[in-house]
Amino acid sequence: MDSFGNDIKSRTFLELAGELEAMGEKFFRARQLYDWMHCKLARSFDEMTNLPKQLRERLDREYSYTSHTLVDRRISGQDGTEKYLFGLWDGNVVESVLMRYHFGNSVCISSQVGCRMGCSFCASTIGGLTRNLLPSEMLDQVYSIQRLTGERVTHVVVMGTGEPLDNYDGLVRFVRLLSDENGLHLSQRNITVSTCGLPDGIHRLAEEHFQITLALSLHAPSQEKRQKLMPVAKKYELEEVLDACRYYFDRTGRRLTFEYSLVSGVNDSMEDARALAALLEGFPCHINLIPVNPVRERKFVAPETKRVAAFKNKLEKYGKTCTIRREMGRDIGGACGQLRKGYMEKQQS
Repeated sequence: MDSFGNDIKSRTFLELAGELEAMGEKFFRARQLYDWMHCKLARSFDEMTNLPKQLRERLDREYSYTSHTLVDRRISGQDGTEKYLFGLWDGNVVESVLMRYHFGNSVCISSQVGCRMGCSFCASTIGGLTRNLLPSEMLDQVYSIQRLTGERVTHVVVMGTGEPLDNYDGLVRFVRLLSDENGLHLSQRNITVSTCGLPDGIHRLAEEHFQITLALSLHAPSQEKRQKLMPVAKKYELEEVLDACRYYFDRTGRRLTFEYSLVSGVNDSMEDARALAALLEGFPCHINLIPVNPVRERKFVAPETKRVAAFKNKLEKYGKTCTIRREMGRDIGGACGQLRKGYMEKQQS
């Protein structure tokens, strides 16, 4: 637990039970405490009214308790998508998004404050990486949204600011806590983790035996084009990344998702579609086409709607399963990193 310090909400149930036992407390106190944190979503020890006051005071002295403050909340007039900016204990901020679908409520969370991957079409990476988020700081994005809306979150995607596999230990602990039967008990099949493609991390994740969905940010059908869009591709060859993805499928049996941001004039030609289909030939996967969100500091724009449809049709003719991601929250800066960046600029001015 050293890597998570005295952060109590990042403890597993068994770790918590062991630490309370060392304090001389009975086992049922650990269950009560865990229930307050992960089911009743208490914002502080003070709210845990069935714990003795002496124990609450001791916990407050010996542990830190993660509970985000709401800095900003925006609701789309187009589709009801909600975007949140949460304040952390150290003055940093992270953003999260709630999207309502027919199958349930999906929350997109951040895994880091900032990002060091440098993808050229993404606002999250402007300014670089500040730090990793603790498991509890990832969890409390979900918990805070449940508290604010009074609605249960049924799906979680780790696809906001940050590269999840660059915060590997925090990510794995987050998945275990979120899916723990003693807490929210979210099905791992309803958890998606998106990576820009860190082969070592993908191999490690395959050995965790999770049933989560792995999504790879692919964005180009060749190594050459990928290098122009994603600096991480200069370190890892595309074939090495795809080999890791195949290994993940072999170990877990979970079909992968490939994210492909369509950028007008860059990767949206019919030749690109043909090359993409050839690249993923025989790969059990789903392709998610994403018309790129406009970012002020970048020159990239999305292709016209008919060109996006043509790209999808071409892939389907080659036998690929694909969808065009429905645009959510564009009128409230729905793309990753935009709300946080705007807030930081105001703070600095």
